[in-house]
Amino acid sequence: MAYAVVTGASAGLGEAAALQLMEAGINLISVSRRESQKLKEAAHSAGLTYVHFSCDLSKTQETLSVFGKVLDQVLSQEKEIVYLINNAGVVNPINTVGNLDPEEIQSSIQVNVTAPILITNLFLEKTKDLSVKVNIMNVTSGAGERPIQGWSIYGSTKAALNLFTKTAALEAESGNENVIINAFSPGIMDTDMQQTIRSSDQEAFSELDKFIGYKEKGMLRSPSQVGSCLVSLLLAEELGNGQIYYVNDLLK
Repeated sequence: MAYAVVTGASAGLGEAAALQLMEAGINLISVSRRESQKLKEAAHSAGLTYVHFSCDLSKTQETLSVFGKVLDQVLSQEKEIVYLINNAGVVNPINTVGNLDPEEIQSSIQVNVTAPILITNLFLEKTKDLSVKVNIMNVTSGAGERPIQGWSIYGSTKAALNLFTKTAALEAESGNENVIINAFSPGIMDTDMQQTIRSSDQEAFSELDKFIGYKEKGMLRSPSQVGSCLVSLLLAEELGNGQIYYVNDLLK
C-alpha cells in the first residue's frame, strides 16, 4: 500500500498531481489552507483513503504541529512507500531590492524554503528506524538558476531548495537507502501564480511583457499535463537521487 502527501494541493500543479496519484491507486493526504472538493470526490469515487489537513506553511509552529499529525496518520497505516511532494510556493514579493516588503520577504522564505526543509526533516526523523521507503519531490523553478530582475527573493528561495535537495540526497545515500530526494522544475503553467506574475509592475519586474506573451501566445502548459509528468517521474522505477528534473526535458 502507498500513501502520498502533497502540499499546496488545493489548486494548480498540486491538485493536478494529487488527482494523478489517486488515479494510480495511491492514498492521499492533502495539505493546504483550503480543501479541494475535486480531490475529495475523486478519492470517494476511487475508494481510496483521503485526508485533508489545513495548514498555513508561513507559520513554523503550525507547520510542525500539522505535519506531526500527518505523519501520525501515515505511519499508523500499513504501507510500503510514502511519497511527499513539497509543492506549495509563493512568487511574491515581486520587486527590486530596496523596495521589498519585509513581511513578504519573510513569508516567501518560510513557505518556499523553511517549510519544505522542516517537513522533509520531520519525515526522515520519523521514518529512519522503519522499513518504509520515502520518495520526496521538491517543486523548484528555473528562477533558482539565473538572476531575474524583481525575483531576487523567489529565485533565492528556489536556489536554496535546490541545494538542500542535493545535500539531503547525498546524506541519504550514505545513511538511509530507503530515501530518495529529488527536485522537479515544472516550467511555465497556466496557474494562479502566472496571473500574479502578469499583474505585477513593469518597473518591479522587467520580464513582465515576456510573461504576458506566454499567456497570449498559448505557451503555458496546463497543470494537468505537468502534473501527469511529475507523477510519472515520481513513480518511475529507475529514479535518480539528488537530481533536478526539468519538465522541458521530460516532455520533449
